[in-house]
Amino acid sequence: MLGAMAPFPVFLLLFLLVPLTEIWFLIVVGGWIGALPTVLLVVVTAVAGAALARYQGFATLQRLQAALARGEAPALEMLEGVLLLIGALLLLTPGFFTDLAGFVCLVPASRRWLALRGLQRMTVPPGPRGGPSDSGTPGGPRTIEGEFQRDDD
Repeated sequence: MLGAMAPFPVFLLLFLLVPLTEIWFLIVVGGWIGALPTVLLVVVTAVAGAALARYQGFATLQRLQAALARGEAPALEMLEGVLLLIGALLLLTPGFFTDLAGFVCLVPASRRWLALRGLQRMTVPPGPRGGPSDSGTPGGPRTIEGEFQRDDD
């Protein structure tokens, strides 16, 4: 039960820290360049991000369809699609910190790197015979040996 509740404080902390960081950055940048240029900069990044997300989304969709046509599993393309959605949502959120994180998700090189890292974390390494490893690690695959006998009445 405790394991299910562990992410809650992290999300609560993010829910509090991200808006506070955004407000602080907006105030600092507004002090440097003025209020109207700051608001215009936020609007321009949102519009540019939406256009980039649309363009990158169509390119990723084409790569996904090509992988399916070749009979391959499009895991990388699907994960990139999720990162594109996250990036687009972050860019539509007003602020500079979320814009930076959104552009990281939209730039092809950084998005692919993030997607590859995500796939590496999700895959099970092969064991000595080519199958999943039987390392006995918690949460990993385990083999239980034994005998069984069916008793039919």
